[in-house]
Amino acid sequence: MSVREIRLFGDPVLKTVSDEVAEIDERTRGLIADLLDTVQVPGRAGVAASQIGVNLRAFSYNVDGQIGYIINPVIEELSGEPEMVDEGCLSVPGLWFPTRRYPFARARGIDLDGNAIEVSGTGVLAQALQHETDHLDGLLYLDRLEKPERREAMRQVRESKWF
Repeated sequence: MSVREIRLFGDPVLKTVSDEVAEIDERTRGLIADLLDTVQVPGRAGVAASQIGVNLRAFSYNVDGQIGYIINPVIEELSGEPEMVDEGCLSVPGLWFPTRRYPFARARGIDLDGNAIEVSGTGVLAQALQHETDHLDGLLYLDRLEKPERREAMRQVRESKWF
């Protein structure tokens, strides 16, 4: 399929709760192919469907050579002591801020054959599972920042060349 353009902060689709994928059809297969192509651009750990302008619950991930996708993801488990980790987002280019994330995450969903799948991990994969699921719930990582960091982030967004 193709590498799709990433929607940027301010695009309403990024603040919209995504709909469940009701049917695995050619549109869904094309979406997953595009998500997989788009996440393989160097420097990308995950891409949610909303980031490419599609209001459906699906995302792809690319962490430590593990590339995959999940349709209708639900976070089943978050564990460990939440910690502050540097986080950025393709939809908020050039900004990195400490964000509270759990060190372990497990998500369940389905694949293109409708089979139940589970993706779990620690570190960057755990962070990506949380980050991409947030996108599908209409949240950006900026929404999770502490008040002083969020204020600074919004200042930097307003001053950025892309905004």
